[in-house]
Amino acid sequence: MKKFWILAAICTLLVGCRESLEDRCAREAKEYTEKNCPMKMDKNVILDSMTFERDTHTLHYYYTLTGFADQDGVMEKVDARGALKEDLKNSTSLRVYKENKYRFAYTYHSEKDPKVVRMEVVFTDKDY
Repeated sequence: MKKFWILAAICTLLVGCRESLEDRCAREAKEYTEKNCPMKMDKNVILDSMTFERDTHTLHYYYTLTGFADQDGVMEKVDARGALKEDLKNSTSLRVYKENKYRFAYTYHSEKDPKVVRMEVVFTDKDY
């Protein structure tokens, strides 16, 4: 009988320790930002942070554009939206979030004037 209670207590602890997908996403976004950001993605793009917006189930990436990319029309000219959409479709690391129909947002700010948003796009499950 004593073994039963010990086993029941252990099972209760294990079940109680499971985190929800929302909690996992928020934790992973925070940890990624703390460990890796800011991160230079290429010559003209810096990843500043990643956040999770619980109310809309949105994983939001914030970038800064520098140099040549920090001009009006450049992101449209290089079809950045299309490239982001393809990367999202092909991403296996985001599979669990895509299966749960999370949204993915990308915001690109100007380095010269951080108040200026050069591009902002949100993808829903219909896009990927």
